[in-house]
Amino acid sequence: MSKLSENYTGIYSLMLTPYHDDLSVNYEAYEEYAEWQVAQGVEHLFAVCGSSEMAELKLEERLKLAELTVKHKGNTTVVATANMEPSWFAQVEEVKRMTATGVDGIVFTTKGFGNDPDRLVSYVGELKQFTDLPVFMYEFPGLRPHLISGECYGRLVRECGIYGIKDTTCTLEGITSKIEEKGESCVIQANMPFLFDAFKAGARGVMATPTACGGAFFQRFFEAFMSGDMALAEQRYNEIILLDNAIDSGFNCSAKYLVQLQGVAGMKAINRGGQQLSSARLRSLRSFHDWCVANGLMA
Repeated sequence: MSKLSENYTGIYSLMLTPYHDDLSVNYEAYEEYAEWQVAQGVEHLFAVCGSSEMAELKLEERLKLAELTVKHKGNTTVVATANMEPSWFAQVEEVKRMTATGVDGIVFTTKGFGNDPDRLVSYVGELKQFTDLPVFMYEFPGLRPHLISGECYGRLVRECGIYGIKDTTCTLEGITSKIEEKGESCVIQANMPFLFDAFKAGARGVMATPTACGGAFFQRFFEAFMSGDMALAEQRYNEIILLDNAIDSGFNCSAKYLVQLQGVAGMKAINRGGQQLSSARLRSLRSFHDWCVANGLMA
């Protein structure tokens, strides 16, 4: 049994992809970033995800990023998306090759089958046969319709043995509907406004954009919540909301810039979508970083 199978709750920090000026992947900077993420104290890393720009990456790039994350994972566990290729046969090969990178868990997107529960359950059950690793679901907005009902999630847990889901409904109703059907699985949060409420309702994991540049914020929240100190947990939640608001405009370049300010020099604030941050946004992020440092929230 893998370490992830024993404990799949907790914080999954999303991994960004650094680029050179020509938009080729800067693997050297990625290795430094992976080590920085581990030092944030989180339990898990999500190596190939939406924040990684996985839809903009070629299969070989995705596989190499997963391998490098495993290389530098320390005491964390690593999960990675493994069904981004367009055809069934290519996805089967992708699952096999992603499993071979050494990751601890595989993530499947809902692949545009959100409004067809029967097809989704059949699809996941068949694709899952090509890995012996724990499998998680991801309502990835890049492949719509992506959202699924709590009833559908319950079927995935019972019929396919799914370990958890990254919920992106961004509604408390959508989140709680999955919590009601989760069984022994873990409902993992992507929405920050409802983070505290969802945890009180039974969510026990986080896969959210601010983890890409502030995993320590979430680890502090998780530890406070699990200790039963609700006053401290609410304070940590409020700090997360500030971080979320700080990076909301211009994500993921905003998160990359905060990572750069925290010491990963090769993490340039650029992405393959051609996004750029204005001088005003850069100044605002520097001010936020300085405030976090002054208050012991960032290094």
